[in-house]
Amino acid sequence: MTDPQAIFFDFDGVLLDTEPAHWAAWAEMLATVGLNLTWEYYRDCCIGIDDRDMLRTMAQAADPPCDWENLWALYPAKKKLFQSRMVNPPFEPALVAMLPELHRDYRTAVVSSSSASEIEPLLEAGGILGHFDTIVGGEMVTSHKPAPEPYLLAAQRLGVDRALVLEDSAAGIASGRAAGFEVIAVKHPTEVAGLLLDRLWGTTRTAGAE
Repeated sequence: MTDPQAIFFDFDGVLLDTEPAHWAAWAEMLATVGLNLTWEYYRDCCIGIDDRDMLRTMAQAADPPCDWENLWALYPAKKKLFQSRMVNPPFEPALVAMLPELHRDYRTAVVSSSSASEIEPLLEAGGILGHFDTIVGGEMVTSHKPAPEPYLLAAQRLGVDRALVLEDSAAGIASGRAAGFEVIAVKHPTEVAGLLLDRLWGTTRTAGAE
């Protein structure tokens, strides 16, 4: 394996365990128009994809089918509800301690299917926004994960061609690999710091150590 020039993080499920909060906010809003979004469906079919793709699928499957853009009109209220429930985002302390050194040695980016307007306030609230060189949100690309465009855009912005991607979803993993980058699969944000220590510096090193 070659040394990466940059570290690219997915946001939801990698930097922060936000998926239950996203689901709950969407479920509450969709219930107002008679649609039931179960956690099982969201967990199995919606994590890692753009919200608009989720809503298109739900609109087609509704009985009777409906216009997905009417569902997308609920997004501002969903976003407000989500942010109200994430006032104090619980970022993992080990990762927070590691980020200054990681940013010193590598270019860094957040590459997410969520909107940058949802991501940036949480990074700022957690005191870590300044440790990332760029944020690529779902509204910034035409082809969403699993297409490679989000990760290629991040690489273009940072002027790199070798990156290490951390992803938790099948769509995100496929996106990173399609872009030609090494991908580490993440099961939960609690393991991200350890995975990075093992890949970049060896397990004998401690997060945040010089």
